Amino acid sequence: MNRDFRLSRRAVLASGLALGVGGLVLPVRAATPLKVAGIHASPVENAWNSCLHKALQDAAAEGAIEYTFSEGVSGTDYPRAMREYAEAGNKLIIGEAYAVEKEARQVAADYPETAFVLGSSGEAAGDNFGVFGTWNHDGAYLAGMLAGKMTKSNVVGSVGAMPIPEVNMLINAFAAGVKAVNPEAKHLVTFIGTFFDPPKAREAGLAQIDAGADILFGERIGTADAAKERGIKAVGSLIDYTPRYPDTVFANALWGFRPILNAAVADAAAGKPVGKDYTAFGLMKEGGSDIAYAKGVAPADAEAAMEEVRAKIKSGAFEVPRDTAEPK
Repeated sequence: MNRDFRLSRRAVLASGLALGVGGLVLPVRAATPLKVAGIHASPVENAWNSCLHKALQDAAAEGAIEYTFSEGVSGTDYPRAMREYAEAGNKLIIGEAYAVEKEARQVAADYPETAFVLGSSGEAAGDNFGVFGTWNHDGAYLAGMLAGKMTKSNVVGSVGAMPIPEVNMLINAFAAGVKAVNPEAKHLVTFIGTFFDPPKAREAGLAQIDAGADILFGERIGTADAAKERGIKAVGSLIDYTPRYPDTVFANALWGFRPILNAAVADAAAGKPVGKDYTAFGLMKEGGSDIAYAKGVAPADAEAAMEEVRAKIKSGAFEVPRDTAEPK
């Protein structure tokens, strides 16, 4: 599975295998494209935001939506940005409520005719406040299975943003995959306290390497730089980092926002309530997430065992544990 990786300030272009669309396909050219606004707390080159931004750009290029966006919006400015986009006539606003849960829900209550679908650790509210989680934990578990068989020091590390439920679940899934094949392995965890600070993630990764880790799981951008610098292997999250770090990142827990976006746009365009949880559209069994890995890096038996579990996840025969407790 190969994906072209290019990052820029305003766009993230990716080609290769596209994650599934969850069985819901938007029309190639809508008669009246739905006005959609994206509000990104981090720059759009941040991996998570790039997934949203790319999906929104693609939908706009297909004529399904009309897309405008803001990036690097601080928590103090976020509610204002939501209000401005609602006042501007956008019918659907996509973004994140992690740092502004209370304020975001208040804005949605003030604009009942506008649909808001935001990344959130909380529940949907009313008819117009929908939520989604970033559930690429299936791919993280599978990557952990490979890492558990590859580590020579018996120490692996994870660098995350902050201990919110989705990040916790992802890191715990990676650790569970490692433990499933290597119960004696030690797992180091560091949170950098922000969603976007590549130098800080690099420093955290270097510290874990100094503590004995020989494989790093990079929930945050910058972790792979530490691994590359010290000549060890790393696992990427959300997007495929292997083309950028061909000798370092051997596996990636992918997540695609397009299935979630398609469902939200379809509901908003039809005038249906969006006050629901759209997370499930991003699951591996729905085609919204997967693992991408460089074959031949992990032992052949490790790859075979991982592929067996992967098939079971896709069929629904196996469910990766969803542990949202803060990893220790």
